[in-house]
Amino acid sequence: MRKFPLVLLCLCLGFVSQALATNSVARVWDERALAAIRVDTPHPPAQARNYFSLSVCMWDAWAAYDTNGAVGYVYRGKFSSTNLLADRNKAISYAAWRMLKERHVYSKTAATTLAADDAQMAALGYDTNFDSRATSDPGGVGNSVYDAVSAWFINDGSRQTNGIPYPLTNPPIAYPDYPVREGGYVYTNIWPLATDRAGITDGTNGHTVIDINHWQRLLIANSVDQNGFPQGPVQTYLGAQWLGVRPFALARTDPTKPWIDPGPPPYFGTATHTQFVKEVVAVITAGSQLTPDDGVTMDISPGASGSNSLNYAGSYGDGSFNLYDGHGYATNPVTGQPYAPNVVKRGDFARVMAEYWADGPSSETPPGHWNVIANYVTDQLTVKKIGGTNQVDDLEWDVKMYFALNAAVHEAACACWAAKRAYDGWRPISAVRYLGGLGQSSDTNQPSYNANGLPLIPGLIQVVTADMAATNSSLTVGKVAVLGWPGPPPNPATQHSGVRWMNADTWIPYQRTNFVTPAFPGYFSGHSTFSRSAAEVLAAITGSPYFPGGMGSYSNYVLGFENGPSQPLTLQWATYYDAADQAGISRIWGGIHPPIDNLAGRRAGAQCGQGVWALAQKYFDGSITNIPFALAVRSLSPGCEISHDTLRGLFYKLQSRTDLSQPFTDDPAGFIQALDSSMVHDDNAAGAQKFFRVIGALAP
Repeated sequence: MRKFPLVLLCLCLGFVSQALATNSVARVWDERALAAIRVDTPHPPAQARNYFSLSVCMWDAWAAYDTNGAVGYVYRGKFSSTNLLADRNKAISYAAWRMLKERHVYSKTAATTLAADDAQMAALGYDTNFDSRATSDPGGVGNSVYDAVSAWFINDGSRQTNGIPYPLTNPPIAYPDYPVREGGYVYTNIWPLATDRAGITDGTNGHTVIDINHWQRLLIANSVDQNGFPQGPVQTYLGAQWLGVRPFALARTDPTKPWIDPGPPPYFGTATHTQFVKEVVAVITAGSQLTPDDGVTMDISPGASGSNSLNYAGSYGDGSFNLYDGHGYATNPVTGQPYAPNVVKRGDFARVMAEYWADGPSSETPPGHWNVIANYVTDQLTVKKIGGTNQVDDLEWDVKMYFALNAAVHEAACACWAAKRAYDGWRPISAVRYLGGLGQSSDTNQPSYNANGLPLIPGLIQVVTADMAATNSSLTVGKVAVLGWPGPPPNPATQHSGVRWMNADTWIPYQRTNFVTPAFPGYFSGHSTFSRSAAEVLAAITGSPYFPGGMGSYSNYVLGFENGPSQPLTLQWATYYDAADQAGISRIWGGIHPPIDNLAGRRAGAQCGQGVWALAQKYFDGSITNIPFALAVRSLSPGCEISHDTLRGLFYKLQSRTDLSQPFTDDPAGFIQALDSSMVHDDNAAGAQKFFRVIGALAP
């Protein structure tokens, strides 16, 4: 048993990755997971958890054959090998295959996906009927790794086993929330917003929003998810239980609170009402820019954009749209040359951004999209060095990269979805329509005046006049109108809609009419959190914030919602942070989030990614066993309570003695595995003063 120090206290891109023949087996299984997600219903937090579970399997199987101190995250057995690469490949494959099979029984396309998993094993030359746990065979090691990792995640709060898998039902039921009586989510806004009619009602008289500061789900005719699978017309909260899902490194003292708490978003009718209105106006402003026909161009080269700080909160809400403070980079640090200008139409850029970053170019969801980006980066590296200094082979690079990267996206999911549940934040479609329905707050002499309504901004928000209505039959004289994208054109393959005036209470985001907005609260943005967290890890593991060669790019994206872009366009990023910032702002152009959701998500993502990398390295080099922990004691009557911080998955045992000259005695509970970031022990014995200590170990 390996023990470690204690502190004693005496008291009472949707990029297209190159299909290289030399791909490591870890890359093969990551690509298999990506292929599966592309034909499933998107569920970002569940799929981030799946990627992390897969990556833990691969890391632990690799570490089982390491002799340089590497420590498995869950499985910690160690074995010798006379053919290291072959044994690792086999162990990794059995662990990865079984984990994917376990999770893919909840896929919308379970039958074909499970068959494809088996086909991948066969293509690698492994027997799918081999189920031994004998660790004399690397396949048995892999199966044992899977058993341990599966057991670790199975009761992590995600309620995986409360679903109904294929073939018991088809399609399967995946990750249901708790029943209300057990703490499940309760809708503040009982009635949904019907997207095919004006206002914020479900179409029944009196059925409208109860509290605009809370999320209002949607009623969408012919609703489908991002991958085209039919959904119920009324949305249900996706991932409501993630407030309680176990993360990797995050800690908190109150399980009912978010892991990272930036405070609430701005609220209507409160001290932050003015900011609430600015957030709504910013989304309207973004929507007014979704046309290639306004003559506005912008330079999207890294020489002109990027290098944004996390401190800048933006300047917007009056018709301006300045969300970032970066002005690009003077030169490419790799070539030493200036970045060439990349001038494009703003409307093309905004629309491509909104679609490209939505779920990745092949609908991988943000966690999957960042795996695609990571694979793209890997393919550009001629030499792979962990942290930019320690050169490793392809397999070691991949298992370490996936472990850290997917810990980061899982961490981001836990942080973000906990805040979504805690604050139940509003979405733009409800807020724009609500304020527009109230009226305008600028001119008491004009129609539709309401002190809490939208401000009038020339060319963006105004009261409908008879002249306007004469040329636009959708407008109502006297109502408040906004300039925005009106929805897809009759023939999206050959036409684009541009922007036009519409009644504010009919505003829609730049999304498909049978999708509209994701089925969970807004604050804060998942895209922003996932992306910044992943960017932090990629910058750390490569040793540079810059893409290989000083620039990453994606070209020739074709719009799906309507025709476009009007001319070829290449997205470019100098750094991983710049790419993450594009992902964040894309959701504002897409009408999914206001700027505050992006800002809070970027900041939370930075905290997630940095914390993950700091901890992941300690598993890589074995120093996880050298982290000290402190004890605190609180007096009770009788006895006392002993608490201390922990590392999830490690084992801790309380010991005590009444005399410093005597040996310590074990607490009857013995070693207890830590499931959270802290642990509490009770000693209810009355009597003499005691001295306590806690022993930590990798195994009991």
